[in-house]
Amino acid sequence: MSEDQQTGIIRKLLPFTSAAVVIALLYVGYVFYSRHQAEKDAEQKLTDQQAADVRKTSEAYGGNELKILTFYATAGPIRRGETTQLCYSVSNAQSLKIEPDVHDVPVSYSNCVKVSPTKDTTYVLSATSAKGKTDTAELTIPVR
Repeated sequence: MSEDQQTGIIRKLLPFTSAAVVIALLYVGYVFYSRHQAEKDAEQKLTDQQAADVRKTSEAYGGNELKILTFYATAGPIRRGETTQLCYSVSNAQSLKIEPDVHDVPVSYSNCVKVSPTKDTTYVLSATSAKGKTDTAELTIPVR
């Protein structure tokens, strides 16, 4: 085969090989783009799910508003001289108070304080938010 014939064959094949290279490059580009897009979609889905979980948890714990979630006694009725605990769960409170005069009522999401009433006593839990909003709950402990 002469050099002119070889050059002619190469010139005839060149458009086909160039097209094959372009198609291969387009395919590789598509694969990289689709993988990138799939990863981006997965990250967005995860972010949305985490935001939904945070929102659900926040709502379960009272959201952004002051809320007394629970206020109960661990035992009751009790005998005179016995001790029970007043337990509470409060969300978004700045200060807490239990009347009649229960000392050491820490601001906490969930806590219990000991009391020893000598007669039937109604306790009032008052919670105040940073915005000045107040919420209250009552609980009566009968004493035998």
